[in-house]
This record gives sequence, structure tokens and C-alpha cells, in this order.
Amino acid sequence: MPASQSQPQPHPQPDEQPTVTSSPDTGPYDALLLVSFGGPEKPDDVVPFLENVTRGRGIPRERLEEVGQHYYLFGGRSPINDQNREFLAALREDLKGAGIDLPVYWGNRNWDPYLADTLRRMAADGISRAACFMTSAYSSYSSCRQYRENLADAVAEVPEAPRLDKLRHYFNHPGFVEAVVDATLAALAELPDVAREGAHLAFVTHSIPTAMNDTSGPDGGAYLAQHRSVAQEVVDRVREETGRRHPHEVVFCSRSGAPHVPWLEPDVNDHLRALRDSGVPGVVMVPVGFVSDHMEVIYDLDTEAMATAEEIGLPARRAATAGVDPRFVAAVRDLLLERAAVERGEERRRAAVGSMDALWDRCPVGCCPNPRGDRPALCGSGS
Repeated sequence: MPASQSQPQPHPQPDEQPTVTSSPDTGPYDALLLVSFGGPEKPDDVVPFLENVTRGRGIPRERLEEVGQHYYLFGGRSPINDQNREFLAALREDLKGAGIDLPVYWGNRNWDPYLADTLRRMAADGISRAACFMTSAYSSYSSCRQYRENLADAVAEVPEAPRLDKLRHYFNHPGFVEAVVDATLAALAELPDVAREGAHLAFVTHSIPTAMNDTSGPDGGAYLAQHRSVAQEVVDRVREETGRRHPHEVVFCSRSGAPHVPWLEPDVNDHLRALRDSGVPGVVMVPVGFVSDHMEVIYDLDTEAMATAEEIGLPARRAATAGVDPRFVAAVRDLLLERAAVERGEERRRAAVGSMDALWDRCPVGCCPNPRGDRPALCGSGS
């Protein structure tokens, strides 16, 4: 047959029906709620925002103004709200592309849009039940239970609020981990040739009091254990790509509170100095404890830690956070559909990589207790 000719195609038979692809089922959820920390949008917001964050802890205003200088270096504006706006846009686009017609809302713990205001809008829109995605991936009081307490506070303000379910921890979801791996590889590639092969990987997260880590998760120690599990998985995957197993350690930033209270160490700046003293040729700081480039990243790492590295002559690069990486955005959709299936009593694969399995849907009783006394919290087994 000549190449310009094609074989005739059979005509569809009268009883043939076109294939209809059904949209993924998000029931019983009729909305998705992004729950974040919040941050100031202008200089006049900075101290009131910090007062919200530290309420009940007796921190003097002078100390808040001192911490506020970090924000003033960037025009008095935290990047976190703009990043949440970008994430919302990416998430809505991802859901639409998957054929999911679901409204996505956004509420903050410590600044506008406040959670209670968002719940009022959801109630006015007729939302009855929403899945909540937290911009905090790990287990501890400050990174999980405090979010749940704030949800309980907001629901108490809004009697007509929809029912809320928190999506599970995602520190070991492949959509998050793969974004971290590629960012680490890209940062390694940016190091000078003489520093790359023997480079150290410093996995950075927010420090917390050691007592808080000791009570994190149902059996204690979950916060640090989860970070170490992710770090090991990233190191293993980097080795698969480069053929080199880079030495690594989980290190910390953003310590606060009374000096006599022990917090997780080492501090990232102390760690950099120790690396230089031991002859390490270079370092990549991997902000694995953060999902976007907010203040702890752009000040503590990009400003303070990079200044330390320059001062001591240690070649350093900072890996990107997951941000709006399409794999991380798609992970939210996967977590939503996974939990929706669970609530309908259906089986669904629970994606997880590394040494830990996918964690619980409802936080266990007594998990990550409030160090200042018990308070109501949503989304737990006993709530």
C-alpha cells in the first residue's frame, strides 16, 4: 500500500457507546482547606503578628521587636503568604487537570486570612466537610498538635463550621521526597568542582525543645526520627544518581525561648564551623523541615548561615524547598483521594518511601501533648 494511503477505519456500530471517564471521587469532602502559619504583609504587621505567635508565653515586647528585625530586612513582609497564594493557584490547577471540581480555601493560624474567618466563608458557601492540608509535614506539638488546637479554636468561634479532617503527615510521601532529592542534586551541581565530591549534606529543620521532641508522636522522639528517615532516603537516592554517598546530618535553626531550656542541636551555624574545622570541602544545606522559602529559610539560611559559610571560607549552597514543584502539589491530591477513600471504607494504596510506613489518619490519643497543659484539639482519635 502506498505510504500516502491509509487503511479504512471501521465505522462504530449502532450499539457502541463512547467511553466515559469518571472524575476521581473526593466524597465525603466538598472542599479542601489549606492551613498555614501566616505572616506579616507590611512593617506595621510585624510585632502584632509576633504577639499572635507567642501569645501566652510571656515574651517581652522588646524581644519581639528584636526578632522583628529579621522581617524588616525584607521590607517587613514575610514571603509565606505569597507562597501560599502560589501554592493555592498550583493546587487548583492540578485538581482541575485531574478532573476534580472542588473548592480550595486557605486559612492561617496567626495572620489574615485567619482560620475562623475562612470557616465562616466556607459555612456561608454551604461547605459541610473539608479535608485539611497543613503546611507542616512532621510530628510534634508545634508542628502538628498546635495546628489541631487552632482548628478547634476556630470551630468553637464558628458554630456552623464544616466538619474538618486533617490529611496525614507527608514527610515521606514520594511527591515531597522526590522534590527534595532533585533540589539537592541541583545544589550539589552548583558547588565548585573541588568541593562537590566530598560535600556534606546538612538537612536543616526548625529546632524545638528537646522535651517536645521526646513527647512527639505516640511513642516519643517522632520529630527527629522522621527527619532522619527522610534525610537517609534523600542521601540514598542522591547516591543512586551520582555514585557517591555524601556524609550528612540533621541540624537545626531558629532556636528561641529561655537559654536554660535545652533545644535540639547542633545549630546550623555551629555545624558549618565544625565542618570547616574537620576539613570538609563544601556543604549543601537542605531545608527538609520546610515546604517553602519562608522566613526561617531566607533569613536563617540564605542570610545568616550563608554569611557564616562565607566568613569561614566554606563553599556552600542552599537547596530549594518543595514549593510549587508539580510532584509536591500532586501529592496533596493523592493524600486527599486517599483519605476520601478511607472515609468511604475503601482500600487505597498509601504512598510512602524510606524507612517509615505511611502514618495514621487520626492522631493517636496523647500524641504530641501541649507542654503547657491539655487543650481541645480536632482531628485526633479521641476528638
